[in-house]
Amino acid sequence: MRGGIIAVAAVALGAVWASDWDENFTEQEQEKIERTFPAAKKVDVDDFDGSVAVIGADTPEIKVEVHKTIRARSAEKMQEAKREVRLDMGPQDDELRLFVDGPFRCKCGDGSVNYRGSRYYGYEVSFDFTLHVPRETAVRLRTVNRGDIRVENTDGGFDAENINGGLELVEIGGSGHAYALNRPVHVSFRRNPTGASDFGSLNGDVDVAFRAGLAADLWLKTFNGSAYTDFDVTALPSRPAVREQRNGKYVYKSNQFYGVRVGQGGPELKFDAFNGDIRIRNREK
Repeated sequence: MRGGIIAVAAVALGAVWASDWDENFTEQEQEKIERTFPAAKKVDVDDFDGSVAVIGADTPEIKVEVHKTIRARSAEKMQEAKREVRLDMGPQDDELRLFVDGPFRCKCGDGSVNYRGSRYYGYEVSFDFTLHVPRETAVRLRTVNRGDIRVENTDGGFDAENINGGLELVEIGGSGHAYALNRPVHVSFRRNPTGASDFGSLNGDVDVAFRAGLAADLWLKTFNGSAYTDFDVTALPSRPAVREQRNGKYVYKSNQFYGVRVGQGGPELKFDAFNGDIRIRNREK
């Protein structure tokens, strides 16, 4: 099959987060935080409100710059925000962890979010992160509201998720997971991944560019979009349905991915876009 449109269809479910601005916020304070840490195998940034940028460089250390902004309904709410929302930074084993904590965390042990909205709290606290890291550093990045995630020039593994912002990985060389719930995902590889990877969005396009010479097995799923590729592909056999037993009966479930092979095949690369298109590009064309 020559490069072109690949017919795919699937069904998926998702949730949409709402982000609300309160125009009655009359108090505002800003702070710039700068720290330097020794190199680590992995950087873990768990933000809630704000952007995350990670830039790979020829450096022996990790430089962190954080822009913190507090908006509040009153001076009392400003002080409440300062007490309740904090940024924890520091090394843990072989990784550097940056974690934004506050009453929006469910305190259930896994760091998940239970957000009631800024009108409920009477304040908003945003942290915009910029990190310069050694190129081989692996990254795990999370944010929810009012910010994009961007990674540049890294060769380590990646695990990045954004709820209400976009996700962009530029000139990367690792393998991993990239998902944006409500915005597009854009990825460009300067070196094709050698390990299993997946890319997805519920309400945005998934656009991934590889180098010429890609050899991989691609699995694609979309519901309200189409899939396109510049690469020559051949169809892969459909995977058998998974059998589950419920109440004494067997239920068969299909993963509904459509598989194609590029070149001689290789690592498994998954692409999942519910309400958008999938574009798999050859950077040399």
